[in-house]
Amino acid sequence: MQVMKRLPLLLALCLLTACTAEPKEASSISSASSASSLDSARDDTGVSSASSLSSTSSISSLASSSSVSSPNPTPTPTPYTLRLSVPFSPQAPFAQWDALHEEACEEMSLLLVHHFLDGTDLSREQAETELLALMQWEEEHGYPQDVTVQELGEIAEKYFGYQSRIIENPMGEDLKRLLADGHPVIVPAAGRDLKNPFFSGDGPWYHMLVLTGYNEFFFITNDVGTKRGEGYVYRFGTLMNAIHDWTGIKENIRQGTRRALIIEK
Repeated sequence: MQVMKRLPLLLALCLLTACTAEPKEASSISSASSASSLDSARDDTGVSSASSLSSTSSISSLASSSSVSSPNPTPTPTPYTLRLSVPFSPQAPFAQWDALHEEACEEMSLLLVHHFLDGTDLSREQAETELLALMQWEEEHGYPQDVTVQELGEIAEKYFGYQSRIIENPMGEDLKRLLADGHPVIVPAAGRDLKNPFFSGDGPWYHMLVLTGYNEFFFITNDVGTKRGEGYVYRFGTLMNAIHDWTGIKENIRQGTRRALIIEK
């Protein structure tokens, strides 16, 4: 009988033990679940997860590499003064200022640059011979008496096999940089605005000349419009204001666009 009386008590104790053990297991699962949730939460923030750290590191590296770039090279300053050794001849090598030679400034300017690129001198006899041959070729190929910068570039390409480059609306510093890079610069001009005292009368309506250098105040030129044109200097403002391309009408030359021409091998 006593055993039977104790049996309910034992059963009760077993039930109590089972009931108190279950929550402990549940508590462990809950803790693991919480830890997993925490890890997941940390994954989302990129703090705890190794893969997230790797991603963050990659993003950080990309950001770092994109924000830290190589500095742009500092442009080499132009020399304070320079002068290229460009051969010279006036457009009338023997001072024969007839109708043909008076219109030969474009061709002679091109010939000067040609001999500079070729590294050769230019005698009067050679200048005259080459000038007449070039002008004859132009006539045969339909070029007008006065040519634009673009047309002179075409002539340089077709006649000599050079490459030409037109600089639109150049500033004084642009021309200096081209000279510093070793390029003589052919410029078209309203000739009368140059106010060269060695020009005949008021000077030509339309003119071309070659820039060969500069100093503190002046552009140095080989001005083919006068026998005194080798190394002739023009003030920066005078020359820049006179640069105008051919418009087709001499009286409208001041409406011409500012351009310059580079000839290259």
